[in-house]
Amino acid sequence: MPDCHNRAMRVLSLTHERDAGPGVFADAIAAAGAELDEWFRGETDAPPADPMGYDAVMTFGSSVHIDQSDAHPWIGAETALLTEMLERGTPLLGVCLGAQLLSAAAGGEPRRARETEIGWYEVEVTDDAADDPLIGPLAPRFDALEWHRYECGPPSHATVLARTPVCVQAFRVGDAAWGIQFHAEVRPADIERWISEHRQGDDEPPGGVDIEAFGAQTRARMTAWSDLGRALCGRFLAAAARPLGAPR
Repeated sequence: MPDCHNRAMRVLSLTHERDAGPGVFADAIAAAGAELDEWFRGETDAPPADPMGYDAVMTFGSSVHIDQSDAHPWIGAETALLTEMLERGTPLLGVCLGAQLLSAAAGGEPRRARETEIGWYEVEVTDDAADDPLIGPLAPRFDALEWHRYECGPPSHATVLARTPVCVQAFRVGDAAWGIQFHAEVRPADIERWISEHRQGDDEPPGGVDIEAFGAQTRARMTAWSDLGRALCGRFLAAAARPLGAPR
């Protein structure tokens, strides 16, 4: 990865929808004095700069599913890009669909989950996360904001860091690539928009969730949840700034 010790770290966001981007992670990036570029993958094939020139790359969620590459060719293109970045050792962080794309790039099998998870769910941190810089501080468990119908299905060589009874919630590939299924990045305004779209029937049925109760619960929790998301992103940036091969 490029040397970022004598200049501002450069971070690329692979954003698939306008209300599903870096969210509060952008706050952490600004607080760290880093620079953030967004590449709106569903809108253009042209990146803001050479994707391989960034010090860290994040990829986010979408209402598009990973098995819809025939209708959305950028899914295959992004998976190939992430594969190359993994090979180069570029620090990566994938969220929701982004975690599934990262899993696919690493040889995993993302797929439709046996149950939809929309709401607040208790996530258990695994013993293997004890020394993980991103997920370890959340041990032994935490409540997470979930909004997904698919799961990441990480490859066997990945380290599983957190899970619910339904699926893996966080994993690491090597020393510099993480995927999280939960939405630590989402801003309050964006989650309100997702809820509103469900009320209007613009999306699939939300798996039997009481969307009004979920909205009230979410509004009560978002301040603390946003703090958790900023802190998680800050830890990712700190990990990304370490020299390759340095201890976690």
